[in-house]
Amino acid sequence: MNHAHDQHDQHDQHAGHDPEMFRRRFWLSLALTIPLVVTSEMVMDWFNYELDLPLMSWYGPVLGSIVFWWGGWPFLTGGIAEIRQRQPGMMLLISMAIIVAYAASMATSLDRLELEFWWELAALVTIMLLGHWQEMKAIGSARNALSALAALLPDEADLVDGDSTRPTPVDELKVGDVVLVRPGGRVPVDGTIVDGNAELDESMITGESRPVARATGDRVVAGTVSTDSSIRVRVDAIGDNTTLAGIQRLVADAQASQSRAQVLADRFAALLFYVAVTAGIVTFVVWWSLGDLDEAIVRTVTVLVIACPHALGLAIPLVIALSTAISARAGILVKDRLALERMRSIDTVLFDKTGTLTKGAHTVTGTAGANGFDAATVLRTAAAVEADSEHPLARAIVTAARHDGEIVRATGFRALTGRGVTADVEGTTYSVGGPALLRERALEVPAGLASDVDAWQSRGSAVLYLATDEEIVGALALEDEIRPEARSAVADLRAMGVDVAMITGDAKQVADAVGHDLDIRNVFAEVLPEDKDQAVITIQRRGTTVAMVGDGVNDAPALARADVGLAIGAGTDVAIESAGVVLASSDPRGVASVIRLSRASYRKMVQNLTWAAGYNLLAIPLAAGVFAWAGFTLSPAVGAILMSLSTIVVALNAQLLRRTELRPAAMDE
Repeated sequence: MNHAHDQHDQHDQHAGHDPEMFRRRFWLSLALTIPLVVTSEMVMDWFNYELDLPLMSWYGPVLGSIVFWWGGWPFLTGGIAEIRQRQPGMMLLISMAIIVAYAASMATSLDRLELEFWWELAALVTIMLLGHWQEMKAIGSARNALSALAALLPDEADLVDGDSTRPTPVDELKVGDVVLVRPGGRVPVDGTIVDGNAELDESMITGESRPVARATGDRVVAGTVSTDSSIRVRVDAIGDNTTLAGIQRLVADAQASQSRAQVLADRFAALLFYVAVTAGIVTFVVWWSLGDLDEAIVRTVTVLVIACPHALGLAIPLVIALSTAISARAGILVKDRLALERMRSIDTVLFDKTGTLTKGAHTVTGTAGANGFDAATVLRTAAAVEADSEHPLARAIVTAARHDGEIVRATGFRALTGRGVTADVEGTTYSVGGPALLRERALEVPAGLASDVDAWQSRGSAVLYLATDEEIVGALALEDEIRPEARSAVADLRAMGVDVAMITGDAKQVADAVGHDLDIRNVFAEVLPEDKDQAVITIQRRGTTVAMVGDGVNDAPALARADVGLAIGAGTDVAIESAGVVLASSDPRGVASVIRLSRASYRKMVQNLTWAAGYNLLAIPLAAGVFAWAGFTLSPAVGAILMSLSTIVVALNAQLLRRTELRPAAMDE
């Protein structure tokens, strides 16, 4: 896993280091610091006690040197790295502070100065190690989203070999192999079910909280869990080509992508280095000119310590890491940090209709009978006729009829090219077709069906008729089914002050019907695929910021043209590549969730930057001894504690981002 923000985080120069390394160095430094503090003459005077231990005069230079070289080594190497990269920052400031403190302490031990400084040097290094340990733990826990995704993949799969199976390492599988997934087992690869039906838990990929029914012919993705049955899956993609690997790349890229707020933080951190060095030099010169060399060294070290942009360096990366990890667990995959930042200022969300607000698959929305047939009989008979057809409308009729019971078996099925199908049901020949079938047989729509048919056609529904050789006995309306969560998605966006528009290539009456059902007044209908991006431009010219949501190849130009493009995860690779954010669950409510997350993460960035920058600007004069005339001064150790507390405040504030309410697919149903 890449340390995503190494490329621009000036504070994270300890490449190759991990929380465990800082933890080890912290505990050893703490163990050595305790005897230095206890035997310090200053501390003994404070608490009015005396110690006279063997070789006590050597404790400072020996133990202090170990703490400086062992505990301070990550900071020293980090400072050198910043010099080489010509990007001075926090590590260089820390290095300068502990080098000055060490040099002064060693000079005192050699009777060149009168400044007892060993315990403060040791405490300073120990507190810095603690701060970095906790910082890396915080960022690491957020980045663990990637590790968690990788852990979803099993190491072995049951490869089907004839009539038996044999355990095979996943990395040895090839495209075309068939694997057995047992109940409770994880799907090891992206593939297609070739045998069996099962309820799959896809929450780790899509955020969908309920198991999803998958049957023969359906695609499944690596990392999902078969909850109740065994299935056999043909391998379609392995390794880096799987959906899970793609999600890992998206999360890593998002955590690595630059942020406007991060640019501001980096510039301020670099500026702060020069401010701190200048303040340190001025402090040293002023105090020395007042005839107090010891105080000049103490004040200079304190300025360098307290000016470390530790909290500033953590302010943005931690929010970035947390927001991308939180969104990934909710099925919202952020490809581009700038896209997530822009979502907070979106004025209008433009939804592509088919596959986004609707399911992209027809369903029976109305049934009516005539000449002695009731609606239930019409549906059951039409389904029997269509049972052997592979046409999408036929599949919709059969699916609707199965909800009411078993379908009667038909015989003599024949397809009537361009007109419909015909079959014998319980001794009678029936046909199902559209207007072409009626024209061929010169059949008239019965008066009892006319009003229903007119109403359906006015909505743009597809109308099929059930007929015998002599008369029409029923009709069925089919429409692209609106997603049940689409209404909630539109209502959520309106409640947030965001306008909603819809675009489609469908006929105007179809678009208007969907728009009416969803209370969307701004509808673009009969738009050619190549003109969808022009609709985005039209909205942008009104002075609004536009987010486009789509799932098809023809949506890609519009997704790229919009201020933010959001691709439905079930859509095409082209659409996903053109988008800045991917909704893995195909749930349009995820758009509102992205806006909530964008607004919340931006607030945390601003809060953290304000706190960290304000703290540094106020603390430097205090550390320099501006209020020494009033008896108020800070020691380097106290400065290190305050600096670490500032970092803790920033880290805790960023953690509050976890409380942001995100509602992925079906979570609130």
